[in-house]
Amino acid sequence: MASANQVRASHILIKHEGSRRKASWKDPEGRVIKNTTRDSAVSQLQLFRDDIVSGKAKFEDIASRFSDCSSAKRGGDLGPFGQGQMQKPFEDATFALKVGEISDIVDTDSGVHIIMRTG
Repeated sequence: MASANQVRASHILIKHEGSRRKASWKDPEGRVIKNTTRDSAVSQLQLFRDDIVSGKAKFEDIASRFSDCSSAKRGGDLGPFGQGQMQKPFEDATFALKVGEISDIVDTDSGVHIIMRTG
């Protein structure tokens, strides 16, 4: 359970050529990531977001199949976290959401994300 100064969130991360670590569980050599532009990562994420918001797809299903974060195996769940534990843009976006809301595209050093606040 998230405490008063904590939030809980799930996210979908798409890494791209500008990401600080160009490898992930589904692309250990980083072959796809190194050839993905930020724009194409954003386009992909926007389509996922549209499908989730319209009810065509479940957030956790997309996260578990497509997210470049190891949290994919938990449907994107990052668990509870407080201020100062995540990269600033990610933290700011998460704290600004109401529970159940999904962010727009959020840029961090890791890549581009959409975030769903769950607690």
